[in-house]
Amino acid sequence: MGPFGVVTTGDGRWAFVSLTGPGTIGVLKVAAPVPSLIRQVPVAAAGLLGEALTPGDRFLLVANDGSGADVLSVHELEQGGKHPLVGTLAPPVGAQLPGSIEVAVSPDGDFVFVSLEEGSSIAVFNLRRALSAGFSAADYVGSVPAEPGPVGLAFSPDGRWLYSTSEASAARGQVGTLTVISVPTAESDPAASVVSRVAAGCNPVRVISSTDGRVVWVTARASNSLLAFSAARLRTDPAHALLADVRVGELPVGLALVRNGTRIVVADSNRFTDAGASASLAVVDVSDALKGRPALFGYLPAGGFPRQMAVERGGRTLLVTNFDSSQLESVNVADLP
Repeated sequence: MGPFGVVTTGDGRWAFVSLTGPGTIGVLKVAAPVPSLIRQVPVAAAGLLGEALTPGDRFLLVANDGSGADVLSVHELEQGGKHPLVGTLAPPVGAQLPGSIEVAVSPDGDFVFVSLEEGSSIAVFNLRRALSAGFSAADYVGSVPAEPGPVGLAFSPDGRWLYSTSEASAARGQVGTLTVISVPTAESDPAASVVSRVAAGCNPVRVISSTDGRVVWVTARASNSLLAFSAARLRTDPAHALLADVRVGELPVGLALVRNGTRIVVADSNRFTDAGASASLAVVDVSDALKGRPALFGYLPAGGFPRQMAVERGGRTLLVTNFDSSQLESVNVADLP
C-alpha cells in the first residue's frame, strides 16, 4: 500500500497522500518539522493514484486506476467526516478505457483531465456540470488522443494549454512524446485539441511548467534526463523547442520547482532497483541548465522509489512520496545552494 500522490492545501495546513491497493487517502496536518498523519480514509477497492485540488481547495480529485477520477470533499477529509466521496467522474460504458493514473483540474475549476495510461488517451470531464446536476455519464466530454502510455499532465499558468507526456510512441517505440493541447478546444471537442507533439526522450513520465509559462520541464525516465522545452516553440516550431537536457540520477519521475523557481528537484526513482544504482533527489540549477552549463548541484537522500512531490506553502519544505518504503519524506529546500 505504497504512497503515490501528494498535494498540499493553499492555507498550508493540510496534505493529502493517495495510497494504492486498496484505495486510501492519508490525511496529514502540516506542521514543523514534519507533517503528522491524522487519519487514513478508505475510498475505493482499487488503488488511488495521482491527485489534484480544485481552486479554493474545496474538492480533491484522485485518479482511481480505472477510467476516471473520484471527487472527494476536502472539508470531510479534514474533519473526519464519514462520507468524503462526493461522486465519480467516469465515461459511458462504451467509452471506458483502463489505467487512469494522473488528474489535472483546469485553473477555473470547471473541467477535469485524466490520463489513461493503458488507454492511450486523456479523458475530459465537465466537473461544473457534475457538481450542479449530479454525477452521470453526461459529465464525459470526450477524449484527447494520445501516444501509448500517457501519464503526466500540467497546465500552463494562464490555463490555455495542457501539457501531457506519453511514455512511448507508435512510430518510435521507447522514445516518448510531449504533447501540447488547446484547453478551450478540449473542453468542447477533445478529439481536435492536439496542437503539437514532440519527441521527449525515452519514457517521459512527468511534466511541469515554469511559473512564468515560458519553459516546460519533463522527466525522461529511461534517459535519466531532465528536459527543458520552450513553451512558445512547442506550439510554433516543435522541432527546435528543446532548450536543455540535464543528466540526473537513475530513472527520474517526479519533479518540482523550488527556491522561487531557481532550482528543480527531481525524484530519481531507481524503481527497478538496478545494480549499482540508488534512489535520490537530484538538485538542478535552472539558470545554468537553460544556458547550457553544468547544472546538477548534487543529490539529496531519498527512500525507496521517490515518486511524486508537493511544495508546502511558503516554499521552504518539499514533500516526497517514497513508494517502496511507504514513507512521506519532508525536505528542507530553503537552504539549498
